Amino acid sequence: MAEIPSLSRDRDAAALPLTLVTERDFAAWRDAAEPRIAAWLSAQGFKPRPGAHALLPDAEGGIAGAVMVTAAEPGPWAIGDLAQKLPEGRWRLDPEPTDPRLVTNLAMGWALGAYRFDRYLGRTEDRRAPATLVVPAAADQVRLAALVQAISHGRDLINTPAEDMGPHELALAARRIAENAGGRYDEIVGDNLVQRNFPAIHAVGRASTRPPRLIDFSWGDESHPKVTLVGKGVCFDSGGLDIKPASAMRLMKKDMGGAAHVLALARMIIDTNLPVRLRVLIPTVDNVIAGDAFRPGDVLKTRAGISVEVGDTDAEGRLILADALAEAARDMPELLIDVATLTGAARVAVGTEIAAFFAEDDALAAALESAARAEDDPVWRLPLHRAYRHMLDSKIADICNVSGGGFAGATTAALFLDAFAGEARKGWLHLDLMAWNTRNRPGRPEGGEIMGVRALYRMIADRWAPSA
Repeated sequence: MAEIPSLSRDRDAAALPLTLVTERDFAAWRDAAEPRIAAWLSAQGFKPRPGAHALLPDAEGGIAGAVMVTAAEPGPWAIGDLAQKLPEGRWRLDPEPTDPRLVTNLAMGWALGAYRFDRYLGRTEDRRAPATLVVPAAADQVRLAALVQAISHGRDLINTPAEDMGPHELALAARRIAENAGGRYDEIVGDNLVQRNFPAIHAVGRASTRPPRLIDFSWGDESHPKVTLVGKGVCFDSGGLDIKPASAMRLMKKDMGGAAHVLALARMIIDTNLPVRLRVLIPTVDNVIAGDAFRPGDVLKTRAGISVEVGDTDAEGRLILADALAEAARDMPELLIDVATLTGAARVAVGTEIAAFFAEDDALAAALESAARAEDDPVWRLPLHRAYRHMLDSKIADICNVSGGGFAGATTAALFLDAFAGEARKGWLHLDLMAWNTRNRPGRPEGGEIMGVRALYRMIADRWAPSA
């Protein structure tokens, strides 16, 4: 396992015991403990509800350990806030669970709860170090490291302000992943996008002083099943000429969250060496205002040869994804996944903590839903209702990038993308998500978040590496 600051593989050094007890079993555990423990908990008025914890005293008034109350079946977030709440130092689970998936998930939740984005913070001496968990012996060290590092990196990308996370910087992050894995990396920049027939990406990003680009990298054995990931990489979204109000623009550094998600998933796949042929496509732009910005009413060319009338320049993500999906579909991958912070309508439908998704194939959708339940990584399928395709009709082009009304906005956005997935749509999944925690939860601090990716990884692993 690569080094993760809040986790330790050193099982020889002293560590305080952390006991996990279900709410149902708490009374029996307390009655069997030393009298001073029961007296201490009673004096504190401790209520044994899931998520509650208490430090336990030793005979000299020091800390003997801690107890944590969990649900009957502890999920990955059961101890997700303890790295920040327990005193600094080393802790171990006592008794130590032996179920590999359980202990891997518990350690993952602990480490992700210790995550903090501190790139811009001074006064490091005033910052509290997280507590350290000794990783249980049964944990899958490779999977644990892969998930924690990929999700932490994805969070870092989303949390970084647009000033320091433009198309060039996003491309550097992708290049490092590809080159470290021995993959093939390519990048199409600026006016070369027009020359190589990615006109929609160019049109959306041409007004920025930071040129648009298409990131394209591949990894894995060419004989393995093809899995292609496409991520929306709008590094800042002003709304273009249909400019957003200030309140809606405040978090638009996260509009490259789809790109961060596919890079996180790519890292998981690579670091655990899943037997797939991976391709990652990220169209990345700034959607800003200048004299050559694309306009409402313009008709854009696309790589697929489908003409698009621009009904709203603030619906730019689907335009850049259109070119990338058309390129992805040429390979006819067995699995094609696109991830985007695409619509406010999806947030209205399922809120900020669930990844909405669309799929043509019922079996594929069911596989993702099953993996999401297993990983406690919630997704929710929304209808790809083709009867609503008429809402995207244009009088002067093949399709409009927005509907004429405010209904079914997430579905019409998905139907727009569906037009560019072509014959690959049978194996296509489209995720529309927030990429941001609006509140602190165990293992999931407020800020940039990677949502649904553990479910996607589990689904891919279950399909092509069931023993992983």
